Amino acid sequence: MLSSFIGKVQKSLSLFVPKKHALSYLNEDHATATTELADDVMKGCFAVMARKGEETRRFIVGLDYLTDPTFLGLLDEAVEEYGFRQKGTLVVPCRPIELQNILDGRKT
Repeated sequence: MLSSFIGKVQKSLSLFVPKKHALSYLNEDHATATTELADDVMKGCFAVMARKGEETRRFIVGLDYLTDPTFLGLLDEAVEEYGFRQKGTLVVPCRPIELQNILDGRKT
């Protein structure tokens, strides 16, 4: 079900969005999800919070990660953990360093 949804999003956006590399940074002010639009999310990207226990870090990720099998695995875990009830910034249940390693593994 999740992969079908992601496929539809990718197809509709693929004509408009160039591929981008992931950008990330630590920002303590964004420790909680928000429904406000962030000024730092560039076109072709989306915000993701990696949260495990007390560790939280916000990442700006390129839409091309929606085809990465490892990242899709994190989205599956988020569905299991939180369901489809999330609003605002997407939260994935992993340590920030784990998401950073996934994103660093794709950089060229």
